[in-house]
Amino acid sequence: MSDAAAIRFDHLVVACRTLAAGTAWCTATFGIAPEPGGRHPLMATHNLLLDVSSARFPKAYLELIAIDPGAPVPNEPRWFELDDAALQATLAEPRLVHWGARCDDIGAAFSRLQRAGHDLGRIVAAERMTPRGPLRWRITLPAGGHRPCAGAVPLLIEWAEVHPTDSLPASGVMLEALEVAGLSAEAAALLGPQVTRGDGAAPLSAVLKGPRGRVVLAAPARLSA
Repeated sequence: MSDAAAIRFDHLVVACRTLAAGTAWCTATFGIAPEPGGRHPLMATHNLLLDVSSARFPKAYLELIAIDPGAPVPNEPRWFELDDAALQATLAEPRLVHWGARCDDIGAAFSRLQRAGHDLGRIVAAERMTPRGPLRWRITLPAGGHRPCAGAVPLLIEWAEVHPTDSLPASGVMLEALEVAGLSAEAAALLGPQVTRGDGAAPLSAVLKGPRGRVVLAAPARLSA
Protein backbone atom coordinates (compact mmCIF):
# COMPACT_ATOMS: atom_id res chain seq x y z
CA MET A 1 0.00 0.00 0.00
CA SER A 2 1.35 3.46 -0.85
CA ASP A 3 2.17 5.82 2.01
CA ALA A 4 -0.66 8.13 0.92
CA ALA A 5 -3.23 5.32 1.09
CA ALA A 6 -1.86 3.85 4.34
CA ILE A 7 -4.38 3.65 7.18
CA ARG A 8 -3.20 4.64 10.68
CA PHE A 9 -5.09 4.74 13.95
CA ASP A 10 -6.55 8.16 14.79
CA HIS A 11 -9.12 8.04 17.60
CA LEU A 12 -11.56 6.03 19.69
CA VAL A 13 -15.22 7.07 19.71
CA VAL A 14 -17.07 6.77 23.03
CA ALA A 15 -20.80 7.51 22.89
CA CYS A 16 -22.49 9.30 25.80
CA ARG A 17 -26.03 10.34 26.59
CA THR A 18 -24.68 13.77 27.56
CA LEU A 19 -21.26 15.38 27.72
CA ALA A 20 -21.73 15.86 31.47
CA ALA A 21 -22.06 12.07 31.76
CA GLY A 22 -18.98 11.73 29.57
CA THR A 23 -16.92 13.99 31.81
CA ALA A 24 -17.99 12.11 34.95
CA TRP A 25 -17.22 8.73 33.35
CA CYS A 26 -13.84 9.80 32.00
CA THR A 27 -12.77 11.25 35.33
CA ALA A 28 -13.91 8.17 37.25
CA THR A 29 -12.42 5.71 34.74
CA PHE A 30 -9.05 7.33 34.01
CA GLY A 31 -8.60 9.88 36.77
CA ILE A 32 -8.40 12.64 34.15
CA ALA A 33 -11.07 15.07 32.95
CA PRO A 34 -11.40 15.46 29.16
CA GLU A 35 -10.73 18.68 27.31
CA PRO A 36 -13.46 20.76 25.62
CA GLY A 37 -13.99 19.80 21.99
CA GLY A 38 -16.61 21.53 19.90
CA ARG A 39 -19.83 21.17 17.93
CA HIS A 40 -20.38 19.28 14.66
CA PRO A 41 -22.94 21.27 12.62
CA LEU A 42 -23.08 18.48 10.03
CA MET A 43 -24.41 15.87 12.48
CA ALA A 44 -25.77 17.96 15.39
CA THR A 45 -23.36 16.40 17.88
CA HIS A 46 -20.70 17.79 20.20
CA ASN A 47 -17.67 16.29 21.91
CA LEU A 48 -14.89 16.23 24.48
CA LEU A 49 -11.35 14.95 23.88
CA LEU A 50 -8.59 13.14 25.77
CA ASP A 51 -5.09 12.56 24.40
CA VAL A 52 -4.22 8.84 24.55
CA SER A 53 -1.06 8.90 22.42
CA SER A 54 1.59 6.23 22.95
CA ALA A 55 4.68 4.93 21.15
CA ARG A 56 2.55 2.42 19.23
CA PHE A 57 -0.31 4.89 18.64
CA PRO A 58 1.12 8.38 18.06
CA LYS A 59 -1.26 11.34 17.67
CA ALA A 60 -4.12 9.33 19.19
CA TYR A 61 -7.08 10.59 21.15
CA LEU A 62 -10.34 9.48 22.73
CA GLU A 63 -13.49 11.30 21.67
CA LEU A 64 -16.53 11.49 23.96
CA ILE A 65 -19.50 12.32 21.74
CA ALA A 66 -23.18 13.02 22.38
CA ILE A 67 -26.22 14.44 20.63
CA ASP A 68 -26.13 18.23 20.86
CA PRO A 69 -29.52 19.20 22.34
CA GLY A 70 -29.10 22.81 21.20
CA ALA A 71 -28.58 22.00 17.52
CA PRO A 72 -31.22 21.57 14.80
CA VAL A 73 -32.05 17.96 13.96
CA PRO A 74 -29.92 16.93 10.95
CA ASN A 75 -31.39 15.83 7.64
CA GLU A 76 -30.05 12.30 8.02
CA PRO A 77 -29.32 9.91 10.90
CA ARG A 78 -26.40 10.95 13.10
CA TRP A 79 -23.13 9.05 12.88
CA PHE A 80 -22.21 6.20 15.26
CA GLU A 81 -25.87 5.11 15.48
CA LEU A 82 -26.52 7.84 18.05
CA ASP A 83 -30.14 8.02 16.90
CA ASP A 84 -30.62 4.27 17.46
CA ALA A 85 -32.85 3.71 20.49
CA ALA A 86 -31.26 0.31 21.07
CA LEU A 87 -27.80 1.85 21.31
CA GLN A 88 -29.00 4.71 23.50
CA ALA A 89 -30.49 2.12 25.86
CA THR A 90 -26.98 0.75 26.48
CA LEU A 91 -25.57 4.13 27.48
CA ALA A 92 -26.29 4.11 31.18
CA GLU A 93 -22.54 4.64 31.14
CA PRO A 94 -20.61 5.91 28.12
CA ARG A 95 -19.18 3.15 25.97
CA LEU A 96 -16.86 2.56 23.05
CA VAL A 97 -18.78 2.36 19.77
CA HIS A 98 -16.36 3.03 16.93
CA TRP A 99 -12.92 4.23 15.87
CA GLY A 100 -11.40 6.50 13.30
CA ALA A 101 -8.37 5.90 11.10
CA ARG A 102 -6.48 8.67 9.38
CA CYS A 103 -4.92 8.63 5.94
CA ASP A 104 -3.28 11.14 3.63
CA ASP A 105 -5.41 10.11 0.63
CA ILE A 106 -8.90 9.26 1.81
CA GLY A 107 -10.09 8.46 -1.69
CA ALA A 108 -7.45 5.77 -2.19
CA ALA A 109 -7.99 4.24 1.26
CA PHE A 110 -11.77 4.36 0.75
CA SER A 111 -11.43 2.45 -2.55
CA ARG A 112 -9.25 -0.24 -0.97
CA LEU A 113 -11.74 -0.96 1.80
CA GLN A 114 -14.62 -0.89 -0.68
CA ARG A 115 -12.84 -3.53 -2.78
CA ALA A 116 -12.38 -5.60 0.39
CA GLY A 117 -16.17 -5.71 0.74
CA HIS A 118 -16.93 -2.84 3.13
CA ASP A 119 -19.38 -0.11 2.18
CA LEU A 120 -18.23 3.09 3.87
CA GLY A 121 -20.94 5.25 2.34
CA ARG A 122 -19.58 8.51 0.99
CA ILE A 123 -16.82 11.02 1.69
CA VAL A 124 -17.90 14.39 3.06
CA ALA A 125 -16.19 17.55 4.29
CA ALA A 126 -16.70 18.50 7.94
CA GLU A 127 -15.45 21.05 10.43
CA ARG A 128 -15.89 22.28 13.96
CA MET A 129 -14.77 25.29 15.92
CA THR A 130 -12.78 24.50 19.07
CA PRO A 131 -11.46 26.66 21.92
CA ARG A 132 -8.12 26.42 20.10
CA GLY A 133 -9.38 27.37 16.64
CA PRO A 134 -11.06 25.64 13.68
CA LEU A 135 -10.56 22.00 12.70
CA ARG A 136 -11.34 20.79 9.18
CA TRP A 137 -11.32 17.30 7.73
CA ARG A 138 -12.79 14.90 5.17
CA ILE A 139 -14.48 11.79 6.54
CA THR A 140 -16.42 8.74 5.39
CA LEU A 141 -20.10 8.83 6.31
CA PRO A 142 -21.86 5.44 6.19
CA ALA A 143 -25.46 5.41 5.03
CA GLY A 144 -28.03 5.58 7.81
CA GLY A 145 -25.43 6.38 10.45
CA HIS A 146 -24.47 2.71 10.76
CA ARG A 147 -21.19 1.47 12.23
CA PRO A 148 -19.58 -0.75 9.54
CA CYS A 149 -19.14 -4.25 10.98
CA ALA A 150 -20.55 -2.90 14.28
CA GLY A 151 -17.56 -0.56 14.62
CA ALA A 152 -14.76 -2.92 13.64
CA VAL A 153 -14.24 -1.16 10.30
CA PRO A 154 -13.21 2.43 11.01
CA LEU A 155 -14.43 5.70 9.67
CA LEU A 156 -11.66 7.10 7.48
CA ILE A 157 -10.53 10.63 8.09
CA GLU A 158 -8.16 12.95 6.26
CA TRP A 159 -7.22 15.96 8.35
CA ALA A 160 -6.37 19.37 6.93
CA GLU A 161 -3.36 21.20 8.37
CA VAL A 162 -4.27 20.83 12.07
CA HIS A 163 -4.80 17.63 14.08
CA PRO A 164 -6.67 17.61 17.43
CA THR A 165 -3.66 16.30 19.36
CA ASP A 166 -1.57 19.28 18.24
CA SER A 167 -3.11 21.30 21.07
CA LEU A 168 -4.25 18.65 23.55
CA PRO A 169 -2.26 18.35 26.78
CA ALA A 170 -0.68 15.02 27.67
CA SER A 171 -3.13 13.13 29.87
CA GLY A 172 -1.04 10.27 31.22
CA VAL A 173 -3.49 7.85 29.58
CA MET A 174 -2.02 5.75 26.76
CA LEU A 175 -3.64 3.43 24.22
CA GLU A 176 -1.82 0.08 24.35
CA ALA A 177 -3.79 -2.19 22.00
CA LEU A 178 -6.71 -2.23 19.58
CA GLU A 179 -8.46 -5.41 18.44
CA VAL A 180 -11.12 -5.90 15.78
CA ALA A 181 -13.22 -9.01 15.16
CA GLY A 182 -15.40 -10.35 12.38
CA LEU A 183 -13.30 -9.07 9.47
CA SER A 184 -11.74 -11.02 6.63
CA ALA A 185 -7.95 -11.36 6.66
CA GLU A 186 -7.84 -9.09 3.60
CA ALA A 187 -9.79 -6.31 5.27
CA ALA A 188 -7.89 -6.61 8.56
CA ALA A 189 -4.56 -6.39 6.70
CA LEU A 190 -5.60 -3.05 5.23
CA LEU A 191 -5.97 -1.62 8.74
CA GLY A 192 -2.22 -1.87 9.28
CA PRO A 193 0.07 -3.37 11.94
CA GLN A 194 -1.29 -1.26 14.80
CA VAL A 195 -4.53 -3.27 14.79
CA THR A 196 -4.85 -6.88 15.95
CA ARG A 197 -7.38 -9.19 14.33
CA GLY A 198 -9.21 -11.12 17.05
CA ASP A 199 -12.12 -13.50 17.44
CA GLY A 200 -13.67 -12.09 20.60
CA ALA A 201 -17.35 -11.42 21.18
CA ALA A 202 -16.84 -7.65 20.87
CA PRO A 203 -16.37 -6.33 17.33
CA LEU A 204 -13.96 -3.72 18.69
CA SER A 205 -11.98 -3.50 21.91
CA ALA A 206 -9.24 -1.23 23.19
CA VAL A 207 -6.77 -1.48 26.06
CA LEU A 208 -5.62 1.73 27.73
CA LYS A 209 -3.36 2.39 30.70
CA GLY A 210 -3.38 5.48 32.88
CA PRO A 211 -3.23 6.84 36.42
CA ARG A 212 -5.93 4.40 37.53
CA GLY A 213 -4.41 1.36 35.87
CA ARG A 214 -5.43 -0.77 32.93
CA VAL A 215 -8.84 -0.19 31.32
CA VAL A 216 -10.49 -2.35 28.66
CA LEU A 217 -13.24 -0.81 26.53
CA ALA A 218 -15.47 -2.94 24.29
CA ALA A 219 -18.02 -1.99 21.65
CA PRO A 220 -21.47 -3.60 21.45
CA ALA A 221 -22.39 -5.85 18.55
CA ARG A 222 -25.08 -4.74 16.10
CA LEU A 223 -28.15 -3.94 18.18
CA SER A 224 -30.75 -3.40 15.50
CA ALA A 225 -31.19 -3.82 11.76
